[in-house]
Amino acid sequence: MKIAGAFDIDAPRTTVWEKVRDPQLMAVCIPGCEGIEEIDRDSYRAQVAVKVGPIKARFDLVVEVLSEDPLKTVVSRTSGEEGTRASVVSSENVLRLSDTDGGGTHVEYEAEVSMTGRLGKFGLGIFRKKADQLAKVFVVNFSEILGVSA
Repeated sequence: MKIAGAFDIDAPRTTVWEKVRDPQLMAVCIPGCEGIEEIDRDSYRAQVAVKVGPIKARFDLVVEVLSEDPLKTVVSRTSGEEGTRASVVSSENVLRLSDTDGGGTHVEYEAEVSMTGRLGKFGLGIFRKKADQLAKVFVVNFSEILGVSA
């Protein structure tokens, strides 16, 4: 399933880049993120709780930065499973930053997500709706952290 979106934020690209590469700040912005630890400069372990329909799940995830073009693009892979191993998730992610005409930053994201197990049975419609909800919360949280409007 492909998830994609974009938003503009009223902050310079250098500031946005600095913040998206800060795992502790990202943990505060990501809905349901209960904690994150740096394995090394390009790998992180995170615990994220989500509720999809009637199912609550807590994932132990590993996020690996595969490549980056500073101030422009980050390519990453996320993989993990529920503690009970009932669901497994993996995604290939791309984040792109560009300047807006007004001096802000245009942020584009896309992820190719695969999920198996009990959550994988829900289907694309429910996941897409949930992903859109989580993305909106992230944008609000990120904007508040930066003290700007999105």
